[in-house]
Amino acid sequence: MPLVLLCAGGTGGHLFPAESLAVALEKRGVTIDLATDTRAAHFKFPARSVHLIPSATVRGRDPLSLARTAMALARGTLKAWSAIGKVRPDAVVGFGGYPTVPPLWAASLRGVPTILHEQNGVMGRANRLLASRVTAIATGFKVLSKADARAQAKMTFTGNPVRPLVIEASHIPYAAPEEGGTIRLLVFGGSQGARVMSEIVPAAIERLSDGLRARLHIVQQARAEDIDVVNAHYARLGVAAECAAFFSDLPIRMAAAHLIVSRSGASTVAELSAIGRPGILVPLPNALDQDQFANAGVLQEAGGAIRIVQKDFAPDRLATEIAGLAADPPRLAAMAAAAKSSGTIDAAERLADLVLRVART
Repeated sequence: MPLVLLCAGGTGGHLFPAESLAVALEKRGVTIDLATDTRAAHFKFPARSVHLIPSATVRGRDPLSLARTAMALARGTLKAWSAIGKVRPDAVVGFGGYPTVPPLWAASLRGVPTILHEQNGVMGRANRLLASRVTAIATGFKVLSKADARAQAKMTFTGNPVRPLVIEASHIPYAAPEEGGTIRLLVFGGSQGARVMSEIVPAAIERLSDGLRARLHIVQQARAEDIDVVNAHYARLGVAAECAAFFSDLPIRMAAAHLIVSRSGASTVAELSAIGRPGILVPLPNALDQDQFANAGVLQEAGGAIRIVQKDFAPDRLATEIAGLAADPPRLAAMAAAAKSSGTIDAAERLADLVLRVART
């Protein structure tokens, strides 16, 4: 049986697509190992073995910070070299972020076929560092920025793999809100929540008309320390709302929503597209690669979302967008259809095909 080593940092944005690929490969008789960092030590990943590899992210440009990062990556590469020598994988697949640098670097030094999956619409710094060394590059979007000609020659579009629960939710058709009926609004800010959503969304809802507020049913993810404040705000407004720090069934809740307000990480955009729901997307600001800005731009260009940069994400602006969409159900339906048309449900299978073509089997 072939063995594939998957490498992913310990966040949902990297682990979820890696998990989807693991499921697709296991169905084909492939054994899976995972290389990750300590953040994913307790994540229930479908792998035979989990290898914890030291790593570090570049957080400063001063000589001391760069030296510390380089030393951490060097230690991780040595440990990955040893692990790969023992495991002897037929291919190594990385899902971006600096935790994938040591195992992919070590694999390339050992001559093991390597595949890099870039989930975002712009190639990240860690992936740009690895691009010249890997055998093949899979992309989550059809257009990828910040990739040089050599990297582009290695690229295959696969789309972003989504979880089985997302595929299940994708079969639920979109039904625009009926005139005078309930409008279901879903708000979330990534796997760890986003404080800006807790600050802006309730204030925007307060600016809506009494009649529109009475129609709303809001499901909102918030940081644990913000939940009481958010709940109290909605209670004062008389708005039906459910607020929690985490929703394990988020894809099903996405399918039930008429409109979604969220960040625009690669996994979020992939799930919005797969399920086919209209969104108001607020990219994470100040990111060096501006990956979420690019991701949201892809969905906006397709007609499936409205992108609002955070400096413009004010209560009045959000209230105006929500009121306008609520008054125009055909536009919501058209946005849902446009989002779905840009989704790639079979991305995990496409990526599995590429991995097995590249693997030394």
